[in-house]
Amino acid sequence: MPSVRCLSLDSDQGPHREILPQNGFDLHWAPPEADPFDEDQLITLLQGFDAVVAGSEPYSRRVIEAVPRLRVIARSGVGYDAIDLEACDEAGVVVTITPGVNHHAVAEHTIALLMGVARGFPETDRRVRENRWKRIARPRVMGRTLGIVGLGRIGRAVATRAVGLGLKVVAFEPAPDQRFVQQWNIQLTDFDDLLARSDYVTLHLPASAETRHLINAETLAKMKPGSVLINTSRGSLVDEEALCEALRSGHLRAAGLDVFEQEPLPLDSPLLTFDNVLLSGHVAGLDEESHTDTYAMLANTIVELYNGGWPDDRIVNLKG
Repeated sequence: MPSVRCLSLDSDQGPHREILPQNGFDLHWAPPEADPFDEDQLITLLQGFDAVVAGSEPYSRRVIEAVPRLRVIARSGVGYDAIDLEACDEAGVVVTITPGVNHHAVAEHTIALLMGVARGFPETDRRVRENRWKRIARPRVMGRTLGIVGLGRIGRAVATRAVGLGLKVVAFEPAPDQRFVQQWNIQLTDFDDLLARSDYVTLHLPASAETRHLINAETLAKMKPGSVLINTSRGSLVDEEALCEALRSGHLRAAGLDVFEQEPLPLDSPLLTFDNVLLSGHVAGLDEESHTDTYAMLANTIVELYNGGWPDDRIVNLKG
């Protein structure tokens, strides 16, 4: 009987609990004290398993080479920057994702962070808890400009919601859906112009060598004074040290972040010291609907692979 280790942080519930056993798979969850972000522990957790329901824990070359029985890394999401694809190719390990199931969740979370920082959270919440009452007039969101960096499935979902809030939307996207752009009255522009014009900048690009530290000291300096940065894509897109400096100087008014360069975010991170930075723990893509759809797709993908199928739209490696 093929064995599957469930490591994704929210994998304790979902349709995979029925789909996989019904198709002959034996499911195992990690003990609560285990830390899959530690490579040594991850290797131990994966020993003897054919597939893993993966979160954002690191699948380095060392990990892949240490678990020769592993055949499938099934990511509960669309990002795979924590996985060494070259090592997986060499070992014949299939890496899969779950595309098209969480864009509405990410878009809603993006808007939630934007509205939260626009209305002064988390500082406003902290003041009430400390019995400090202070009223501050802040810029209205309606009529401001939102710059969307990356107009893919998630970026488009953000755009439609932003238009509904009365925001003007500009976007940087090398390969845009022109029909969508025209339908929603979105102005396409280059990256530097977007930074200079936008009151809010939201990032929706994958992690890659090209996008690493896309937001750095130089690009932050190009952002409109008093603007806000939102990141619900990948932590590697933002140089957090440079971001903290831009916040300290007042060049940026605030930031809303769901993803970080190191996850979980270390407790000594300077980001935790700012009252104008609203944080969440890589949960933007998670709501009840996306959770159900993600784990159903993930489980069916594992079953299809085991039965000799090749769901190409969900496989990110072994293309050659």
